[in-house]
Amino acid sequence: MSKIKRLGFFSRLLDDAPPSERYRLATEQIQTAERHGFDSAWVAQHHFSHDEGGLPSPFVFLTHVAAHTSRIRLGTGIITLPLEAPIRVAEDAAVLDLLSGGRLELGVGSGGTPSSFAPFGLDSAQRGPVHGANLTLLRKALAGEALEGGNQLYPGGGSLAGRIWQATFSVEGGQRAGAAGDGLMLSRTQPRPKDNPDASLAELQQPIIDAYLAALPPGAEPRILASRTLFVADEQATALEWADIGLRRIAERFVASGHAQPGQTLPELIRAFDTHVGNTAEVIDSLAQDPVLDRATDISFQVHSVDPPHPLILRSLELTAEVVAPALGWRAEPQAAPRIAIAR
Repeated sequence: MSKIKRLGFFSRLLDDAPPSERYRLATEQIQTAERHGFDSAWVAQHHFSHDEGGLPSPFVFLTHVAAHTSRIRLGTGIITLPLEAPIRVAEDAAVLDLLSGGRLELGVGSGGTPSSFAPFGLDSAQRGPVHGANLTLLRKALAGEALEGGNQLYPGGGSLAGRIWQATFSVEGGQRAGAAGDGLMLSRTQPRPKDNPDASLAELQQPIIDAYLAALPPGAEPRILASRTLFVADEQATALEWADIGLRRIAERFVASGHAQPGQTLPELIRAFDTHVGNTAEVIDSLAQDPVLDRATDISFQVHSVDPPHPLILRSLELTAEVVAPALGWRAEPQAAPRIAIAR
């Protein structure tokens, strides 16, 4: 396997706790990731659902995390752009980037939860066009171009326009991200097409990468982030015990969509949800069989949908940094002095 250039930790803030405790635990998890050399930490935005995700306001949370870390890059994975005012996204991103010392990675997408759109007065069927229009305006603001009324973004976006990432499930989305020179964000799992229910995740994502690379402007540096579910424990039995609990908890929600079948065994659920779980030897072998990771410039590991208790998440982060990622070629960068400001 080729060298993993950057190693990330991803969280949807789903710890089994009240919201304030979820935020405290996630902050500690990101601090732990930084201490063990992870290059980035990513958080998702979800509205309304306790089970879907625990964070509607990523910029607020990441500003808090920025004050409790010094080096790790902080990413949104993703901002649901159709539900946002793009100029406000640009403003919040610019302020967070300044406060974090230039550590923000700005991931955006059209969103995948139809029921979240109605409270905002929007039709989820229109999210594609709205996303495209909002992304154009966001990019314009961050680039310092003139806005309506003779205005311009303040504080300025600096280099943020070059740190936009687009999340997609589709070849067309990969092409759009590449043509824009943005980063490409690939999901930890995605529904299989009805005509190919046994397709591997790599079979679905390799064509997206192909389209992305083919569309990149000449000289543009590829940025490909592959998110993957990874839970590693000291003992194989511990890992499988929590995987059985977590995957069965969510399986029922996916039976109707064909992403899972009734009565599946644990190995079948692990495969259906593209989960890498076990002791260090097992997960190293499992990850080595994923050809998408050979082409990724960034890999972001998450414990969802296993969602073990907080102490086991911390241990999984430690084992990932000390054993798993190095076996795949990653090496932690030397610790640099904390950055406290960024020139504009």
